[in-house]
Amino acid sequence: MAYKVDHEYDYLFKIVLIGDSGVAGQERYRAITSAYYRGAVGALLVYDITKRQTFENVLRWLRELRDHADSNIVIMLAGNKADLNHLRAVSDQDARLLAEKEGLSFLETSALEALNIEKAFQTILLDIYQIISRKALAAQEAATGLPGQGTSINVGDYSSNLGRRNCCSN
Repeated sequence: MAYKVDHEYDYLFKIVLIGDSGVAGQERYRAITSAYYRGAVGALLVYDITKRQTFENVLRWLRELRDHADSNIVIMLAGNKADLNHLRAVSDQDARLLAEKEGLSFLETSALEALNIEKAFQTILLDIYQIISRKALAAQEAATGLPGQGTSINVGDYSSNLGRRNCCSN
């Protein structure tokens, strides 16, 4: 899944969702899917915790992603179907070790129960923002010869916002 704004402007950012479901795993679609990697600033590598083979394919997907995407791409490994812990075929420890070895962030998620889905995207987007901000600051410093005046963003605790439903309420 890729995000792209279809306006006269180019996309602001693109995040690719990579997993072993649907057509993405079929050889004949590899050329199509590799086109999605180009221009991506973030990727979510998703495997199914109940199917060991999907976890074993992560390194292949990661290699393909690194071959086709920018070297600064933000990548998160996500073990989906955490709601099916009783059917687990991939340990949390195995996934954490792989993520650490490959320099990826890691979360277990459940699309069915909406567990950590928002957190996964928030984490990726915050990492992307930090990288883009550093690049912009470096460009500003290079252009002016002066140290930049960085902007701070305070990302509040997600749990403190759970009770809010209306963006405009007091």
